[in-house]
Amino acid sequence: MAQTKYISSGGLAFDEEKDMRKLADLARKGWVFEKFSFLGYKLRKSSPEELQYALDYRKEADEDYFAYFEEAGWKHEGTSGGYIHLFSAPKGIAPIYTDQSSILEKYQIEKKSMGKAALLMLFVNIALTVVFYLFTTASFYQIYETPIKLTFTVIEAIALIGLIFTGLPYLGYVYRVRKWKR
Repeated sequence: MAQTKYISSGGLAFDEEKDMRKLADLARKGWVFEKFSFLGYKLRKSSPEELQYALDYRKEADEDYFAYFEEAGWKHEGTSGGYIHLFSAPKGIAPIYTDQSSILEKYQIEKKSMGKAALLMLFVNIALTVVFYLFTTASFYQIYETPIKLTFTVIEAIALIGLIFTGLPYLGYVYRVRKWKR
């Protein structure tokens, strides 16, 4: 029997609570979080546990940051991207965020951060489109049309993926901020 398994994430910007519930349900069935994985989580077989999971976002987290959570009963399970921190705690421990204003602040910070990245990627995509247009009007374009088109197609595909991976989370955090402002 496998001792590890992978589960996908619904996207933290869109379904953070659902992901945390899914991790808690699987811990109850004997599958606990081991580490973040590409677009999901790697779990390891364990004895069933009644755990709750929570995320926090903090760049440049230091020892004091993690000590604060530990004192509150939350165990640091892993970090992704250097700023997404997953914590677990036995059922009954007070949630990390207990009031609307702190939850709203958490998502506003993420919205702002992801918005900057999405805006940058939008400018990159626009700049690439403009540069490609300028190349098509140049005299050498007819000679090197195929390599130029191929190069720009690859570069624009990569830039578009960057825009999707920043723009969609940004929209997710915009939705969350609006939801928590109500």
